[in-house]
Amino acid sequence: MIDFRPFYQQIATSPLSDWLDTLPLQLKEWEKQTHGDYEKWSKVVDFLPDLHAESIDLKNAVKADRTYPLSEGEKQRIIHHLKQLMPWRKGPYHLFGIHLDCEWRSDFKWDRLLSHLAPLKDRIILDVGCGSGYHMWRMLGEGAKMVVGIDPTELFLCQFEAVRKLLNNDRRVNLIPLGIEQMQPLAAFDTVFSMGVLYHRKSPLDHLAQLKNQLKKGGELVLETLVIDGDVNSILVPTDRYAKMKNVYFIPSVPALVNWLEKTGFTNVRCVDVAITTLEEQRKTDWLENESLIDFLDPNDHSKTVEGYPAPKRAVILANK
Repeated sequence: MIDFRPFYQQIATSPLSDWLDTLPLQLKEWEKQTHGDYEKWSKVVDFLPDLHAESIDLKNAVKADRTYPLSEGEKQRIIHHLKQLMPWRKGPYHLFGIHLDCEWRSDFKWDRLLSHLAPLKDRIILDVGCGSGYHMWRMLGEGAKMVVGIDPTELFLCQFEAVRKLLNNDRRVNLIPLGIEQMQPLAAFDTVFSMGVLYHRKSPLDHLAQLKNQLKKGGELVLETLVIDGDVNSILVPTDRYAKMKNVYFIPSVPALVNWLEKTGFTNVRCVDVAITTLEEQRKTDWLENESLIDFLDPNDHSKTVEGYPAPKRAVILANK
């Protein structure tokens, strides 16, 4: 089982120390009701070998390597273990000559937003809905002091711990298996990321308020979400599914989203990127057994989803507390 005690020790003398009032008890409760496969997934992490990476590149990729390459047998054993943790959604990872080609080319998104961010050097960062943690490693590559991700999905936690083990067990990045609604207001993070989460929330304004409560004064919010074309009153509310997803509730236009953020009390709200999701950015790979973007679009008109809604378009909005 994954041990969170090193994280408790790490934050005890940090601006996150107040979190110790609630977090240990919450994680004890979490351990009592984990997914039935959690024990199996966590054992996969234990089975991975302790390899010392002589070179780690988090600035240009998430990559670990050493002078003497793995034998083909060693490589196949690691691939076997990592494939027990499928599907791999966000990546890619390059680990000792193994190319872990995930469904999403998350580096595309990172490249689109990086130049617009306040410098991440020496910052304490929260990544809400972090998945397996790909972007957290890239944040560390930009010089972040500490990165904390939260995501309640146990599979993502085990994927993150597997990657961390192959990155020399770096403790500057941590994933906590909770949702943001379970976090006490810490007002302690320099930067808060929420990417691909807002449209899954039944109450998007509550989600924005929760993000604001985690930021210190003057801190930066990085919000990435699905959007539609339209004016300040344009919001898509799918009747059943959107791109085969059940849990999509509100997809605003960029002006509507800016209005939501300003109503929540954010300042300096600006949209820095809008991009249509392409079949190069989200696609099937050997590390994914499920359907992907091509299956979610109208086969005769890729500008629409299979339900007839506008195809996925995503915006990045920055704002300050």
